[in-house]
Amino acid sequence: MPGSRLFQSFQRLALAGLLAAGGSSLSADVVRAQARLIPAPAPETRGETGDARIEAVQVTVDHAKVLRLPEKAQTVIVGNPAIADVTVQRNGVMIVTGKSYGVTNLIALDATGALLAESSVRVGAASDSILTVQRGLERESYSCTPSCQPSAQLGDSKAFFDGTSGQSGARNAAATGAEKK
Repeated sequence: MPGSRLFQSFQRLALAGLLAAGGSSLSADVVRAQARLIPAPAPETRGETGDARIEAVQVTVDHAKVLRLPEKAQTVIVGNPAIADVTVQRNGVMIVTGKSYGVTNLIALDATGALLAESSVRVGAASDSILTVQRGLERESYSCTPSCQPSAQLGDSKAFFDGTSGQSGARNAAATGAEKK
């Protein structure tokens, strides 16, 4: 069935075989589907008052998640802003955006600087629709939703990443220029 997981896996493997066949040394080519990261559960963290807590947050690179801040939170701190970014809204809501793979923390303080809550933020790989092709040290990524297209991902080889990003940038610039006319 075309929509089933088995069919999608078969489609990714078929593409991977075609890509590998184009390589110069088939025996050195390794093709694998990128596994979804499943972190171990994080321990619950309570504030100094013991009344507020935030569960561990899991976000995907280039995706955002909307979360409610603890009551009376005035300051939000991200341990490593290169991994995740936080935007605080007026209505007690914050948006956490995954920027790079890794784990950082998120701290909420009240107006006096007292700790209300702390949580770990885990930023993982994109969904299981990403196919990774590894040829020796060179890595390429493809987004298979459902047809596979090049997709610049963290960890791809420089030539592939630059080429794919350059094409995407040129396409976006052309679309933006067309809209201004």
